[in-house]
Amino acid sequence: MEFDWNNPAFEIDGLMTQRDIEESFEDPFAVRLMPDSPRFSVQARFFNLGRSASGTGIMSVYRTNGKMVRVILARGFTAEEQFFYQRKLNQMLAQ
Repeated sequence: MEFDWNNPAFEIDGLMTQRDIEESFEDPFAVRLMPDSPRFSVQARFFNLGRSASGTGIMSVYRTNGKMVRVILARGFTAEEQFFYQRKLNQMLAQ
């Protein structure tokens, strides 16, 4: 998976790096969500909840053409996202 980091649409703060964001997409337990609102589906934006190799939980909004990923926003997990990710992880591991 290749990433387009030319002129990112957001500021990357000191808590995560571009590499951390890329690693969150490589997380084998990452949760990818399709949009459920007309606004996001028309703009073909998707959501990824994943962890970097260092364990940082990252929520990303992105778009892709199937070859290149353009991250529009990335930030740390909220408490609700952490709970959702952990619940999905537990479900996958129980199977």
